[in-house]
Amino acid sequence: VVSPYNSEDAKGLLKAAIRDPDPVVFLENELLYGVQYPMGDEALSKDFVLPIGKAKVEKQGKDITIVGHSKAVETALDAAKILAGQGIDAEVINLRSLRPLDIETITKSVMKTNYLISVEGGWPQCGIGSEISARIMESKYLSYIFTFFHNL
Repeated sequence: VVSPYNSEDAKGLLKAAIRDPDPVVFLENELLYGVQYPMGDEALSKDFVLPIGKAKVEKQGKDITIVGHSKAVETALDAAKILAGQGIDAEVINLRSLRPLDIETITKSVMKTNYLISVEGGWPQCGIGSEISARIMESKYLSYIFTFFHNL
């Protein structure tokens, strides 16, 4: 299950979905139709393909991790700008793929920032945010988080 945010994501993930031997669900947010995003030279190449299952860190940060997919990435980037004005350096992760979920990239960021916010346009329960929270809580990194808060 893939969910592109911008033109590069859409092109690279659609090509990956077409080439994948397994079924792929391609989620499009119609609110992004007609929105123009810049594309780099690499993305303009005819050979450009993005791997399914790999998130992208859209903005590096050190204080808090914000994750989202599709249009929610735009919301996360806008929030990061507002937070920057308040002295908070947010890291923004574009999930790109919901299944498989790149929990490694998310966990690495949470270990750096110690905080996580999930932004999505769906229901608060049974969404990607609750899945990410569950995966973090069930992972070996939970002991790191407990140790961090215990030492505060």
